[in-house]
Amino acid sequence: MVDKGKYNLLGVLINAIDYDAAVNRVLTAAHHCQPLTLSALAVHGVMTGVLDAEQRYRLNHLDIVVPDGQPVRWALNLLYHLGLSERVYGPTLMLRICERASLEGLPIYLYGSRPQVLQQLCNNLRQRFPRLIIAGAQPSQFRRLTAEEQQAIAAHIRTSGAAITFVGLGCPRQEVWAYEHRDLLSMPIIAVGAAFDFHAGLLPQAPPTLQRLGLEWAFRLWQEPRRLWRRYLLLNPLYVSLLFAQLAKLQRFDPMGYAPKPLRYG
Repeated sequence: MVDKGKYNLLGVLINAIDYDAAVNRVLTAAHHCQPLTLSALAVHGVMTGVLDAEQRYRLNHLDIVVPDGQPVRWALNLLYHLGLSERVYGPTLMLRICERASLEGLPIYLYGSRPQVLQQLCNNLRQRFPRLIIAGAQPSQFRRLTAEEQQAIAAHIRTSGAAITFVGLGCPRQEVWAYEHRDLLSMPIIAVGAAFDFHAGLLPQAPPTLQRLGLEWAFRLWQEPRRLWRRYLLLNPLYVSLLFAQLAKLQRFDPMGYAPKPLRYG
């Protein structure tokens, strides 16, 4: 079990952690009804913090940020010689948390995406983990909420009996949601992005070989070129150039950021 703390990658603080340690921290917080926020960041997620000081502040105030993408893991090993042997892939982490939650009687809540995705996701999770308790599922409203609406959603999740909330709003909205709801829910909030679509069976995952080679982005770009081309074709080269600037000590990346205004994504 590996948990070496946080390390500065382009100003974004990433945990040098493995699956077992991440799952244990989530389950421990769930058993004690303690707030804990976790996000799984690939290159795009890191770059949202690099390019937006308010988002960097949010990311760096999450409790755990796991290295979801291979290029993020490689960067941590290159910069800090950590010897991380595997990434912590958000969709896999979600399944491992659900498995433990099912064995330990901890109900989960699913927030985000669309009704049809949530329905199929619930069906698939129950089939895979028959003992898993799904306390509730609520789709995204795809807009910013009022303060009253945000409080009502938080109250509904709290009273559902859930011990862990998974959020699938897409990056960076889900990280904003996790940051803003940490103290409203007082339970682990896990931002897992496309895991909802993957585990609902509505979006195929990249083949394992491409995942190992860090080419998952190419597979997703091939699937959704119109939506994702800017994310990958512009941000990936910028990530690489900034990484080498940090490695060569040509540029210092400040992790501070600026305290953000409420966005209340829903």
